[in-house]
Parts: sequence; C-alpha cells; structure tokens
Amino acid sequence: MKKKILIISGGISNEREISLKTGKQVSIELLKNNYKVKIVEPNYKLSEVIQKFKPKIIFNALHGQFGEDGYIQTILETTNIPYTHSGVLSSAIAMDKNLSKKIFINNKILTPKYFMYYFDKSKKDLINYINKYLGFPVVVKPVNEGSSVNVYICTKINIFKKIELLKDYKKIIIEKFIPGREIQAAIIGLKKLGAIELKPKRKFYDYEAKYNSKAKTKHIIPVNLNKNEYKKLMSLALKAHKLIGCSGVTRSDFKFFKGKFYLLEINTQPGMTNLSLVPEIALYKGISFIKLIEMILRNASKKK
Repeated sequence: MKKKILIISGGISNEREISLKTGKQVSIELLKNNYKVKIVEPNYKLSEVIQKFKPKIIFNALHGQFGEDGYIQTILETTNIPYTHSGVLSSAIAMDKNLSKKIFINNKILTPKYFMYYFDKSKKDLINYINKYLGFPVVVKPVNEGSSVNVYICTKINIFKKIELLKDYKKIIIEKFIPGREIQAAIIGLKKLGAIELKPKRKFYDYEAKYNSKAKTKHIIPVNLNKNEYKKLMSLALKAHKLIGCSGVTRSDFKFFKGKFYLLEINTQPGMTNLSLVPEIALYKGISFIKLIEMILRNASKKK
C-alpha cells in the first residue's frame, strides 16, 4: 500500500477554480497509481481531517492568496507533517512582488523597472511621473495575486480606468512594460527542469490565455534559444529559486527582449492542470505526470 496523501485545494482566492482543477488532476493521477488520497478544503475542518486521515504528506494544491503567501504554510507547520512546495517565508516573499523584485534587483537579476502606487495618494502627477520614470505603456497589477489576475497593460488613455478597477487592493505595482518573447522556466528541488515559450493570441499571457483553451496560446518547446541563452535562462531561474529560499517546484516568468532576460516573477505554486506549463515541460523531458508528482512529494519529505 502506497502512502496516504492529503490534497488541500479550493480556498477563497480569485484562483479557486484553478486550485480545484489542480487538486482533481493530482488526485486522479495518484489514485491511478495506488495512493490513498483525500481532498479537503482549507476550512475549519482541516485540522480534524488531518488528525483522522493521518496523511504521510500533504499536497498543497492551493493557488493565490492564503494558499501560496505563507498563510496556509503557517498552519501546516503546526502539523509536523511534510507538505509540498515552499515554506512560510519563501512563499510570503515570492507572493509579494514588491519584496521579491527588491531581492532580484539587489542580486543583479534584471526585472522591469517599477514603483508602488498607493490609492490614498493623489493621481494628479501620476502621468508625469510615469513619463519621467518608466515611460508608457506600463503594466499595472496587484502586489500579491497570481495567474495574472487583474493585470493590465496601460497607456495614458486608459490607465486611470484600469487602476480604478484595482482600488480594493489599496496598493498596486506600476511597472515598465517589456515587449518581447514570453518564456517560462521550471525548477524542481535544485534541478533545472526546463523551459517553454508562449505565444498568446491575446495582448499578453493573461488569466484567459493561461486557463482557457479557446484562447489558443501557442506553446513552443524546445524554446528557440542558443546554448548560451538557454544556460543563462535556467541559471537565472535557479538563482531566483535559491535566493527566495524555495523548495519543491517553482516556475519563473521571463520576458526576453534584445538579448536580455527580464524576470517578472517567481511562482511557488505552479498549476497542475491539463493546460499547465510545468507538467508540459516535464513531459517533454521524459517525466510523466505521476513521476513529476512523485518528485514533488519526495521533495516535501526532505523539508524540515
């Protein structure tokens, strides 16, 4: 009999639907391979379920706020049961785009120039400040969301309309828009898993492009980079993974423009759906979905 695995999925974030899909896909694969599996929501019954089921490992299939920002990780630390993906501090840092970008900058990893915008500040000089410091177009996005939720590319004409949509966040990031190719690189443990390029039909690789098959985003693997460029890409992804203190699997999102890689963000809870990138990268490398899941589980067992 193989190990008991408890999968936590769902939650209350804007990425609930994707989390449920990740949990279901992982569950199906584990059940097919003789694991004993239980799926649970991260609600008030979580501790009771853990005590009764007595899992060997907890698979964290949550995405977004409360699932990959250190919140659920703090709760899981009290169980003394190994759980997948990154721990409390690394999850919190990676989810906070302002904090993680500061770490990238301090460690000479190129990332788009940006500033924080607080909604209690006047909008009066915003256009002039952007023109001087960044230049249009710019990207506006929440500090702590994943899956490109509420991310907008803005010009002078529509910026006030778009940032108004984000006012509930209290503060947002405004960063320079970097054109060029969208390339994402995956790390598992300290292993450079591989990379994939995305050519969305939409303006950029947003939520719809990621999770709606009708968006028809083109996935290119292997990525058309020369040997040195590919080595640089994967080294940057591993460097970011180590700097943030991540464990398990991460996916780093880059823009490649004029021979330079710009790291947009690092994701500590990449999706595991039938449209997700990490399983696709793994499969290209000859690693089946169940083998990928088992690699993640083995990594969890090594955590303190």
